[in-house]
Amino acid sequence: MMSKLIDGIKANNFVVVGRAGMDVFTDAGVAVEDVDRVSVGLGGSSANIAVGICKLGGQASLVTRVSDDSIGSYCVGQLKAYGVGTQHVTAVGGEYRNSLAFYESRVEGHRNVIYRNGAADFQMDDADVSAVDYGAFGALITAGTVFAAEPSRSASFKAFELARSASVPIIFDVDYRPYSWPSAQEASDVLSRAAAQCDMIVGNDEEFGFMAGDYDKGLDKARSLAAEGVGIVVYKMGHEGAITFAGDAEIRTGIYPVEALKPTGAGDSFMAGMMAAIAGGDDLETAILRGSACASITVSRPGCAPAMADTATLDDFLAKHPGPTTPA
Repeated sequence: MMSKLIDGIKANNFVVVGRAGMDVFTDAGVAVEDVDRVSVGLGGSSANIAVGICKLGGQASLVTRVSDDSIGSYCVGQLKAYGVGTQHVTAVGGEYRNSLAFYESRVEGHRNVIYRNGAADFQMDDADVSAVDYGAFGALITAGTVFAAEPSRSASFKAFELARSASVPIIFDVDYRPYSWPSAQEASDVLSRAAAQCDMIVGNDEEFGFMAGDYDKGLDKARSLAAEGVGIVVYKMGHEGAITFAGDAEIRTGIYPVEALKPTGAGDSFMAGMMAAIAGGDDLETAILRGSACASITVSRPGCAPAMADTATLDDFLAKHPGPTTPA
Protein backbone atom coordinates (compact mmCIF):
# COMPACT_ATOMS: atom_id res chain seq x y z
CA MET A 1 0.00 0.00 0.00
CA MET A 2 2.79 2.44 0.89
CA SER A 3 4.60 2.06 -2.44
CA LYS A 4 1.33 2.48 -4.37
CA LEU A 5 0.58 5.64 -2.39
CA ILE A 6 4.02 7.19 -2.92
CA ASP A 7 4.09 6.27 -6.60
CA GLY A 8 0.64 7.80 -7.04
CA ILE A 9 1.69 11.06 -5.40
CA LYS A 10 4.88 11.15 -7.47
CA ALA A 11 2.75 11.24 -10.62
CA ASN A 12 1.97 14.79 -9.41
CA ASN A 13 -1.42 14.80 -11.07
CA PHE A 14 -4.36 14.80 -8.65
CA VAL A 15 -8.12 14.60 -8.89
CA VAL A 16 -9.52 16.64 -6.00
CA VAL A 17 -13.15 16.15 -4.94
CA GLY A 18 -14.98 18.91 -3.07
CA ARG A 19 -16.06 22.47 -2.86
CA ALA A 20 -14.93 25.78 -4.29
CA GLY A 21 -16.29 29.01 -2.82
CA MET A 22 -15.75 32.72 -2.51
CA ASP A 23 -13.84 34.18 0.45
CA VAL A 24 -14.56 37.73 1.57
CA PHE A 25 -12.04 39.13 4.04
CA THR A 26 -11.11 42.35 5.80
CA ASP A 27 -7.85 44.26 5.73
CA ALA A 28 -5.25 43.31 8.31
CA GLY A 29 -6.47 43.77 11.87
CA VAL A 30 -9.88 45.18 10.93
CA ALA A 31 -13.01 43.87 12.67
CA VAL A 32 -16.12 43.38 10.56
CA GLU A 33 -18.06 46.12 12.36
CA ASP A 34 -15.32 48.60 11.45
CA VAL A 35 -14.91 47.58 7.83
CA ASP A 36 -15.42 49.99 4.93
CA ARG A 37 -13.96 47.76 2.25
CA VAL A 38 -13.26 44.05 1.76
CA SER A 39 -11.22 41.85 -0.56
CA VAL A 40 -12.33 38.65 -2.25
CA GLY A 41 -10.54 35.46 -3.23
CA LEU A 42 -11.11 31.84 -4.10
CA GLY A 43 -11.72 29.56 -1.12
CA GLY A 44 -13.14 26.17 -0.16
CA SER A 45 -10.89 23.43 1.21
CA SER A 46 -10.70 21.24 -1.89
CA ALA A 47 -10.25 24.19 -4.23
CA ASN A 48 -7.49 25.54 -1.98
CA ILE A 49 -5.66 22.21 -2.01
CA ALA A 50 -5.89 22.04 -5.80
CA VAL A 51 -4.63 25.63 -6.14
CA GLY A 52 -1.75 24.97 -3.75
CA ILE A 53 -0.66 21.93 -5.75
CA CYS A 54 -0.75 23.88 -9.01
CA LYS A 55 1.18 26.80 -7.51
CA LEU A 56 3.89 24.35 -6.46
CA GLY A 57 4.25 22.92 -9.95
CA GLY A 58 1.81 20.01 -9.90
CA GLN A 59 -1.42 19.31 -11.75
CA ALA A 60 -4.86 19.11 -10.18
CA SER A 61 -8.44 18.92 -11.42
CA LEU A 62 -11.49 19.64 -9.27
CA VAL A 63 -14.73 17.63 -9.19
CA THR A 64 -17.63 19.65 -7.76
CA ARG A 65 -20.82 21.57 -8.45
CA VAL A 66 -21.02 25.38 -8.51
CA SER A 67 -24.04 27.66 -8.64
CA ASP A 68 -25.25 28.77 -12.07
CA ASP A 69 -24.74 32.44 -11.28
CA SER A 70 -22.02 35.08 -11.10
CA ILE A 71 -20.43 33.63 -7.95
CA GLY A 72 -20.16 30.23 -9.58
CA SER A 73 -18.63 31.87 -12.64
CA TYR A 74 -16.17 33.67 -10.39
CA CYS A 75 -15.07 30.39 -8.81
CA VAL A 76 -14.60 28.67 -12.16
CA GLY A 77 -12.67 31.66 -13.50
CA GLN A 78 -10.38 31.67 -10.48
CA LEU A 79 -9.75 27.94 -10.72
CA LYS A 80 -8.75 28.35 -14.36
CA ALA A 81 -6.51 31.31 -13.54
CA TYR A 82 -4.61 29.18 -11.03
CA GLY A 83 -4.28 26.34 -13.53
CA VAL A 84 -6.76 23.95 -11.90
CA GLY A 85 -8.63 21.68 -14.30
CA THR A 86 -12.36 22.49 -14.42
CA GLN A 87 -13.62 19.86 -16.86
CA HIS A 88 -15.48 18.19 -14.00
CA VAL A 89 -16.90 21.36 -12.43
CA THR A 90 -20.62 21.44 -13.23
CA ALA A 91 -23.13 24.25 -12.71
CA VAL A 92 -26.40 23.66 -10.86
CA GLY A 93 -29.40 25.99 -11.08
CA GLY A 94 -32.33 26.80 -8.84
CA GLU A 95 -31.75 28.08 -5.32
CA TYR A 96 -28.41 26.30 -4.78
CA ARG A 97 -25.52 28.67 -4.06
CA ASN A 98 -21.77 28.53 -3.74
CA SER A 99 -20.42 28.65 -0.22
CA LEU A 100 -19.32 32.06 1.05
CA ALA A 101 -16.84 32.66 3.87
CA PHE A 102 -16.63 36.11 5.45
CA TYR A 103 -13.69 36.39 7.84
CA GLU A 104 -11.45 38.86 9.59
CA SER A 105 -7.74 39.13 8.83
CA ARG A 106 -6.74 39.01 12.46
CA VAL A 107 -5.90 36.33 15.01
CA GLU A 108 -7.08 37.85 18.28
CA GLY A 109 -10.87 37.93 18.25
CA HIS A 110 -10.94 36.32 14.80
CA ARG A 111 -14.44 35.66 13.46
CA ASN A 112 -15.30 33.57 10.45
CA VAL A 113 -18.89 33.32 9.20
CA ILE A 114 -19.65 30.56 6.71
CA TYR A 115 -22.78 30.76 4.54
CA ARG A 116 -23.65 27.21 3.45
CA ASN A 117 -27.47 27.11 3.15
CA GLY A 118 -28.45 25.23 0.00
CA ALA A 119 -24.78 24.62 -0.85
CA ALA A 120 -24.22 23.96 -4.55
CA ASP A 121 -21.34 21.53 -3.94
CA PHE A 122 -23.62 19.21 -1.94
CA GLN A 123 -25.50 18.61 -5.22
CA MET A 124 -22.56 16.72 -6.70
CA ASP A 125 -23.96 13.31 -7.65
CA ASP A 126 -23.00 9.89 -8.98
CA ALA A 127 -23.05 11.13 -12.57
CA ASP A 128 -20.47 13.81 -11.75
CA VAL A 129 -17.97 11.41 -10.20
CA SER A 130 -18.64 8.62 -12.69
CA ALA A 131 -17.62 10.92 -15.56
CA VAL A 132 -14.03 11.04 -14.26
CA ASP A 133 -11.28 8.86 -15.76
CA TYR A 134 -9.53 8.05 -12.49
CA GLY A 135 -6.79 6.13 -14.24
CA ALA A 136 -5.59 9.42 -15.72
CA PHE A 137 -4.60 10.65 -12.25
CA GLY A 138 -2.00 9.56 -9.74
CA ALA A 139 -4.12 10.03 -6.61
CA LEU A 140 -7.49 11.25 -5.37
CA ILE A 141 -7.69 13.88 -2.61
CA THR A 142 -10.79 14.95 -0.74
CA ALA A 143 -11.82 16.72 2.45
CA GLY A 144 -14.46 15.58 4.93
CA THR A 145 -17.16 18.12 4.12
CA VAL A 146 -18.07 16.20 0.94
CA PHE A 147 -19.63 13.54 3.19
CA ALA A 148 -21.83 15.90 5.21
CA ALA A 149 -24.97 15.78 3.01
CA GLU A 150 -26.61 13.92 0.15
CA PRO A 151 -26.22 13.44 -2.76
CA SER A 152 -22.58 14.51 -2.26
CA ARG A 153 -22.01 11.83 0.40
CA SER A 154 -23.02 8.89 -1.79
CA ALA A 155 -21.21 10.40 -4.77
CA SER A 156 -18.00 10.73 -2.76
CA PHE A 157 -18.14 7.11 -1.65
CA LYS A 158 -18.77 6.23 -5.30
CA ALA A 159 -15.64 8.20 -6.23
CA PHE A 160 -13.68 6.17 -3.65
CA GLU A 161 -15.00 2.95 -5.21
CA LEU A 162 -14.07 4.03 -8.73
CA ALA A 163 -10.63 5.24 -7.65
CA ARG A 164 -9.89 1.93 -5.91
CA SER A 165 -11.03 0.04 -9.02
CA ALA A 166 -8.49 2.05 -11.01
CA SER A 167 -5.76 1.36 -8.38
CA VAL A 168 -5.64 5.07 -7.55
CA PRO A 169 -4.70 5.82 -3.90
CA ILE A 170 -7.07 7.92 -1.78
CA ILE A 171 -5.86 10.80 0.40
CA PHE A 172 -8.29 12.14 2.99
CA ASP A 173 -8.19 15.41 4.94
CA VAL A 174 -10.67 14.88 7.79
CA ASP A 175 -11.59 18.60 7.82
CA TYR A 176 -14.50 18.24 10.25
CA ARG A 177 -16.80 21.29 10.16
CA PRO A 178 -19.65 20.82 12.69
CA TYR A 179 -21.91 23.42 11.05
CA SER A 180 -22.17 21.26 7.90
CA TRP A 181 -23.43 18.12 9.64
CA PRO A 182 -26.90 17.11 10.96
CA SER A 183 -25.33 15.69 14.13
CA ALA A 184 -21.97 14.91 15.69
CA GLN A 185 -22.78 11.19 15.85
CA GLU A 186 -23.59 11.03 12.15
CA ALA A 187 -20.37 12.87 11.35
CA SER A 188 -18.32 10.51 13.50
CA ASP A 189 -19.85 7.43 11.89
CA VAL A 190 -19.50 8.66 8.31
CA LEU A 191 -16.01 10.14 8.64
CA SER A 192 -14.76 6.97 10.33
CA ARG A 193 -16.24 4.92 7.49
CA ALA A 194 -14.48 7.14 4.94
CA ALA A 195 -11.18 7.04 6.81
CA ALA A 196 -11.18 3.24 6.81
CA GLN A 197 -11.09 3.27 2.99
CA CYS A 198 -8.13 5.61 2.59
CA ASP A 199 -4.43 5.19 1.91
CA MET A 200 -3.47 8.43 3.68
CA ILE A 201 -5.28 10.45 6.35
CA VAL A 202 -4.46 13.95 7.56
CA GLY A 203 -6.24 15.54 10.50
CA ASN A 204 -5.68 17.55 13.64
CA ASP A 205 -5.83 16.32 17.22
CA GLU A 206 -9.44 17.46 17.67
CA GLU A 207 -10.56 15.66 14.50
CA PHE A 208 -8.93 12.36 15.43
CA GLY A 209 -10.31 12.74 18.95
CA PHE A 210 -13.74 13.34 17.47
CA MET A 211 -13.58 10.16 15.42
CA ALA A 212 -12.39 8.27 18.49
CA GLY A 213 -15.28 9.64 20.57
CA ASP A 214 -12.87 11.14 23.10
CA TYR A 215 -10.30 13.90 22.53
CA ASP A 216 -7.77 12.13 24.77
CA LYS A 217 -7.97 9.05 22.54
CA GLY A 218 -7.25 10.90 19.28
CA LEU A 219 -3.59 9.93 19.12
CA ASP A 220 -4.49 6.30 19.76
CA LYS A 221 -7.04 6.53 16.95
CA ALA A 222 -4.40 7.83 14.54
CA ARG A 223 -1.95 5.16 15.60
CA SER A 224 -4.58 2.41 15.24
CA LEU A 225 -5.55 3.53 11.73
CA ALA A 226 -1.91 3.19 10.69
CA ALA A 227 -1.71 -0.23 12.33
CA GLU A 228 -4.86 -1.30 10.47
CA GLY A 229 -3.28 -0.59 7.10
CA VAL A 230 -3.55 3.14 6.30
CA GLY A 231 -0.21 3.90 4.65
CA ILE A 232 0.39 7.36 6.15
CA VAL A 233 -1.48 9.01 9.02
CA VAL A 234 -0.62 12.62 9.92
CA TYR A 235 -1.75 13.75 13.38
CA LYS A 236 -1.43 17.55 13.55
CA MET A 237 -1.18 19.35 16.88
CA GLY A 238 -1.19 23.04 15.98
CA HIS A 239 1.78 24.91 17.46
CA GLU A 240 3.15 21.64 18.85
CA GLY A 241 3.81 20.24 15.39
CA ALA A 242 2.76 16.85 14.05
CA ILE A 243 3.22 13.12 14.57
CA THR A 244 3.19 11.03 11.41
CA PHE A 245 2.74 7.26 11.33
CA ALA A 246 4.07 5.46 8.26
CA GLY A 247 4.60 1.71 8.50
CA ASP A 248 6.78 1.13 11.54
CA ALA A 249 8.00 4.73 11.58
CA GLU A 250 6.75 7.45 13.93
CA ILE A 251 7.97 10.85 12.75
CA ARG A 252 7.71 13.92 14.99
CA THR A 253 8.08 17.34 13.40
CA GLY A 254 7.83 20.95 14.56
CA ILE A 255 6.46 24.08 12.91
CA TYR A 256 7.85 27.28 11.39
CA PRO A 257 6.78 30.10 13.72
CA VAL A 258 5.55 33.28 12.00
CA GLU A 259 3.51 36.32 12.90
CA ALA A 260 0.11 35.07 11.79
CA LEU A 261 -2.35 37.43 10.11
CA LYS A 262 -5.27 35.02 10.45
CA PRO A 263 -5.80 31.31 11.30
CA THR A 264 -7.49 30.17 8.07
CA GLY A 265 -6.03 28.12 5.22
CA ALA A 266 -3.23 26.38 7.10
CA GLY A 267 -4.52 22.82 6.68
CA ASP A 268 -5.12 23.15 2.94
CA SER A 269 -1.64 24.62 2.44
CA PHE A 270 -0.08 21.86 4.51
CA MET A 271 -1.68 19.21 2.31
CA ALA A 272 -0.60 20.89 -0.91
CA GLY A 273 2.96 21.43 0.30
CA MET A 274 3.32 17.87 1.49
CA MET A 275 1.99 16.46 -1.79
CA ALA A 276 4.33 18.64 -3.85
CA ALA A 277 7.36 17.66 -1.76
CA ILE A 278 6.68 13.93 -1.99
CA ALA A 279 6.07 14.32 -5.73
CA GLY A 280 9.45 16.05 -5.98
CA GLY A 281 11.23 13.13 -4.36
CA ASP A 282 11.66 14.42 -0.80
CA ASP A 283 11.64 11.94 2.06
CA LEU A 284 8.54 11.92 4.25
CA GLU A 285 9.95 14.01 7.10
CA THR A 286 11.16 16.71 4.71
CA ALA A 287 7.79 16.67 2.95
CA ILE A 288 5.93 17.17 6.23
CA LEU A 289 8.19 20.10 7.11
CA ARG A 290 7.67 21.69 3.69
CA GLY A 291 3.94 21.31 4.23
CA SER A 292 4.31 23.03 7.60
CA ALA A 293 6.24 25.86 5.97
CA CYS A 294 3.44 26.30 3.41
CA ALA A 295 0.92 26.52 6.24
CA SER A 296 2.97 29.23 7.95
CA ILE A 297 3.21 31.25 4.76
CA THR A 298 -0.54 31.11 4.19
CA VAL A 299 -1.55 32.24 7.69
CA SER A 300 0.85 35.18 7.40
CA ARG A 301 -0.84 36.61 4.28
CA PRO A 302 -4.40 37.74 3.43
CA GLY A 303 -6.85 35.33 1.83
CA CYS A 304 -6.58 31.58 1.35
CA ALA A 305 -5.93 30.59 -2.28
CA PRO A 306 -4.20 33.94 -2.97
CA ALA A 307 -2.00 33.47 0.11
CA MET A 308 -0.72 30.01 -0.79
CA ALA A 309 2.94 29.73 -1.70
CA ASP A 310 4.42 29.06 -5.09
CA THR A 311 7.76 27.24 -5.32
CA ALA A 312 9.89 30.40 -5.34
CA THR A 313 8.08 31.81 -2.29
CA LEU A 314 8.45 28.54 -0.39
CA ASP A 315 12.15 28.20 -1.19
CA ASP A 316 12.79 31.81 -0.19
CA PHE A 317 10.89 31.34 3.08
CA LEU A 318 12.89 28.22 3.96
CA ALA A 319 16.18 29.90 3.09
CA LYS A 320 15.46 32.88 5.38
CA HIS A 321 13.60 31.24 8.27
CA PRO A 322 15.76 30.04 11.22
CA GLY A 323 14.09 26.64 11.05
CA PRO A 324 11.35 24.58 12.61
CA THR A 325 10.69 24.23 16.31
CA THR A 326 11.86 21.17 18.19
CA PRO A 327 9.16 18.48 17.92
CA ALA A 328 6.91 17.98 20.92
